[in-house]
Amino acid sequence: QKATRSESSQAKKSQHAEEAIFYMNCRAAYLTVLKSSLENIKSKEQLGLVLQQAGRNPSQKTVNKYWTSQTTALNFDDFCTILKKEKPATKTELLEAFGKIDTDNTGYILHDELYKLLTTRGEKMTWDEVSTITKQADFNCSGKLDYNKFCDLYMTTSEQCCKTAREKLEVDSRLRQQQFGSQAETSSEGITLPVSKPSPRVSRKTDHKLAPTKGDSRTPSRPSSAQSCKASISTAISMGASSNRNTKLIEPDTIKEWQCAQSKGCFYLEEDGEIISHKYKLHLPQRSTVCITIKPLNVRQVEGKSCHWLSVDTALYILKENETPENLQLVSFTEQQNKEMFGWKGELGSGIYWLLPFTTGCRLKKVKPQITGEAKLVYRGEDGELALTKEFRATLLDIFETIDLDGNGLLSLEEYNFFELRTSGEKCDEEAWAVCKENFDMKKNELTRQGFMDLNLMEANDREGDPSDLWVTLLSLGYNKALEMTEACPFVIDIYAEKCKPRIKAIYLEAGSWQLNRAICKSVVNKGEAKVMDGCENIIIYTYKAGRRITSVIENKSENKVIIHVNNEQSKNCLSNRGLTVFAVEVAPKSTMVSQHVMPLNEQEEWLYNCVHSLL
Repeated sequence: QKATRSESSQAKKSQHAEEAIFYMNCRAAYLTVLKSSLENIKSKEQLGLVLQQAGRNPSQKTVNKYWTSQTTALNFDDFCTILKKEKPATKTELLEAFGKIDTDNTGYILHDELYKLLTTRGEKMTWDEVSTITKQADFNCSGKLDYNKFCDLYMTTSEQCCKTAREKLEVDSRLRQQQFGSQAETSSEGITLPVSKPSPRVSRKTDHKLAPTKGDSRTPSRPSSAQSCKASISTAISMGASSNRNTKLIEPDTIKEWQCAQSKGCFYLEEDGEIISHKYKLHLPQRSTVCITIKPLNVRQVEGKSCHWLSVDTALYILKENETPENLQLVSFTEQQNKEMFGWKGELGSGIYWLLPFTTGCRLKKVKPQITGEAKLVYRGEDGELALTKEFRATLLDIFETIDLDGNGLLSLEEYNFFELRTSGEKCDEEAWAVCKENFDMKKNELTRQGFMDLNLMEANDREGDPSDLWVTLLSLGYNKALEMTEACPFVIDIYAEKCKPRIKAIYLEAGSWQLNRAICKSVVNKGEAKVMDGCENIIIYTYKAGRRITSVIENKSENKVIIHVNNEQSKNCLSNRGLTVFAVEVAPKSTMVSQHVMPLNEQEEWLYNCVHSLL
């Protein structure tokens, strides 16, 4: 048994050593082309170059396999995965390939035959490219290619590429400190905070209630990272299937006598994965107890269509406006939950408040389209006139329901301009609105549903039935080619006040501001479990769980920027907004930033959040 354990231990050590060498080579090749392993590969050409530095010689077909028409970037983790699949060619494989051409087994191939093969078959080379090969004296003589020597030089060159990259990595101490992994979230900027004394809630060791379960590992997944880790901390939280339901919210019957204000809005997903949404001002004329809620908007559903947005998490951050609109103070956020609704109940003084909607991005994220066909938007009737299809009309009614922010069944100029800004980037002025009034159905200077339909029909007529512009509108509003809303989430906000009439108004449609990022960090720091990283008192990890969401925040109290490696490999049934199991984040000096948001993949099952943060 001892011998068996010893052999098993040796095998594991050998495997770890091989993995360490593999990731060192990956990292060396990556940093030969890119400045940092947190930087993404941004083009097909760059991917080919990085693969070559790793000793591969990828064909165009191979590059196209990993860089498709939908690809916009690849991170370091993607690159490592590709290298695992694309093994370097061996000399035996190369000789076998040449042997199929040299049927007489002479060891040579005539240049004329080589030109013919390489310029007419497979991925065709140019005449000049083939000439570059045949002019090399090392493996050419008397009009023939000595393919044995060619293979030797090929293997030597491939090995030399790897060796050069490794040497560069070893010589440059700055590069040696670079961490692999990907910083998938570009919107979480570091938020500078005043230097504070350690919180009395900070624990130096893992709290016994949150102790890792058996089998949890404090070791990051990549051996090469583990060797450079200075300190780490592990957090484990087990959540039951029912943990995502909280009924603390005040029931509507209790507040039926209270005065209410309502507004709709929407989260939209940008091409780069950034999320934008409406932002609101709330006016309270006097001090009052209020109840504020937000939930996904259940617009009329077309039969057979999936409703992806109903599972998207929503939240509101409530900030008090002081002397200036820029000087906002966090009051609270909607942490209580009842099914898909999140809310907050408390007392607010008179004045102006900002309501900043938020979604983690765990559920609302880019997905590769599976749709092969394209829904029909317009058709010509028997009279030859253009008309909107039944399916498109239903979709336009859903859109109208979403952009009618006050829910009065009409579109004001302000509401219509949010729609225009999202779809065309321009606003409609008073003069253009007056023209609309002359041509389309309006009531009280606001556009009706029928007027909105006719406006879209006019756009189709302007293009003589070409639906291109209509598709631009639909795609910008989060619809796919099957007219399913997959990249947007409409929501509704309700404010109930006991002693006064609240007023809410949408002001902006924009990406998460620095005020929102600061509010998220501050809320987690204030309410979350804080742990000082073992071996590094300047790094604190805050973890906060509310309903079906867990958020972790990193505070860096030091004078230098730090790179934190985050490993979620021991988590189960979890979905991170980063889209990666293992990644790294860079935290600026004396600042805090969101590490990640995590939600259950399947809400009907238990889920385990088990995360290791390591300092490099």
